[in-house]
Amino acid sequence: MTITQFALLGAATAAFSMSAFAQLPSSKVLTLDVAQSVAQEALAKCRADGFKVTVLVVDGLNAPKAMLRDDGAAASTTEIARMKATTVMLYNRPSGPPQNLPTGAPVPPPTIPGTSNSLGGVPIKVGDATIGAVAVSGAPGGDKDAACASAALAKVGDKLK
Repeated sequence: MTITQFALLGAATAAFSMSAFAQLPSSKVLTLDVAQSVAQEALAKCRADGFKVTVLVVDGLNAPKAMLRDDGAAASTTEIARMKATTVMLYNRPSGPPQNLPTGAPVPPPTIPGTSNSLGGVPIKVGDATIGAVAVSGAPGGDKDAACASAALAKVGDKLK
């Protein structure tokens, strides 16, 4: 390859590379309206089931977007919901015990401070992208917290496209 051919190849490659990265990636964000809808739907589901809970919705930066603490929900449920949401955002999966835990094994304590190995935090996704999380705390069992969170996402699913 001559120096001239190499220079032309390099210039073409640079031009292609610059055009490929000249565009900003498009991304979805969790809006306040959608976050409030998710929180209200999760609270409504838990109330219908007779549970007094806190619902926290965070955005893709794990910053709170909406929080509702029902009358009668313990104050500690706000911090537990925060830990569940943080778990979702750190691991990009629903909160809960480690996935490779053998059936019947005791749930270990979380390895990162400020996280929780309890069920009840669910990612908010648009396609494969996680744009936030909804976390519920206060029902008698994390499975019930998770059911309220999942029901809320099912209700507002048309807004997550």
